[in-house]
Amino acid sequence: MNQPAINVLDLTKRYDDVLANDGVSFEIERGEIFGYLGPNGAGKTTTIRMLLGLLSPSSGTAEVLGADIRNRKALTDVKSDLGYLPDTLGFDERLTGRQVLDYFARMRGDERRAELLELFHPPLDQAVETYSAGNRRMLGIVQAFMHDPELVIMDEPTSGLDPLKQDRLHHFMEQEREAGKTLFVSSHILSEVQRVCDRVGIIRDGEIVALEDIDALLKRSGKEVRVHFADPVDETAFVTDQMIDVDVVDRSVHFTYTGETQALLEHLVQFEIEDANVGDPQLDTIFKHYYTDESNPNPP
Repeated sequence: MNQPAINVLDLTKRYDDVLANDGVSFEIERGEIFGYLGPNGAGKTTTIRMLLGLLSPSSGTAEVLGADIRNRKALTDVKSDLGYLPDTLGFDERLTGRQVLDYFARMRGDERRAELLELFHPPLDQAVETYSAGNRRMLGIVQAFMHDPELVIMDEPTSGLDPLKQDRLHHFMEQEREAGKTLFVSSHILSEVQRVCDRVGIIRDGEIVALEDIDALLKRSGKEVRVHFADPVDETAFVTDQMIDVDVVDRSVHFTYTGETQALLEHLVQFEIEDANVGDPQLDTIFKHYYTDESNPNPP
């Protein structure tokens, strides 16, 4: 199908004088992993809750698997093809893990339950109230995918998982993409988004401030540079207007360079340098530009 898995158009949610989402627009193509980034209070959860039909938009709309979120019946009809892994798992604490999965199976099916339980191992015969954070997350992963949905919305998917389980989940997510499934991932773990996502949307104060392929965003955001000088550096002589986030410590300088690489190299050869490293910035560096650089309201 050529229709996007999610199509968001001018989606707005107002709480009195607060705009939690302000004209949010983006598309998620089928068969991609889309990362949704923003700190607490940026509007990520509001977007997710509207996509799931848990909140009504003040204006604008979105389509999820072709269903208009304002049409409750249409949205209900596609729920069997939709999985959801919330940040806070609201399972009945008195039930065992097996009973939780049985409950969801009766509503949506569980053709992939056995396969998922081979990858993720929550203690099925224990009450959920005894579960660690990691076990709760594994139970949530199984319930989100066990009915083989076309689209899964994941909020902080690796929260509580140990590094081995995180790697296992990342590999599983990549396999799901290869199988043509669509994943919408809201996460604060930027290295996770950089590893598994094809595209990223960054939301700030309820507005989308970046919407790009991961690789394109990294390339467009300059170079991350570390330079070690033979002698203590004269900051006023070395720093140029193309350098941002400059950190000078004795003989070392770390910065992001937003100009042309050739110009940077021509500048560096004017100084006595013992070592230099020029590379693509990590996603967390770019993310900070959108949230901490108040002097640069239009980051690279």
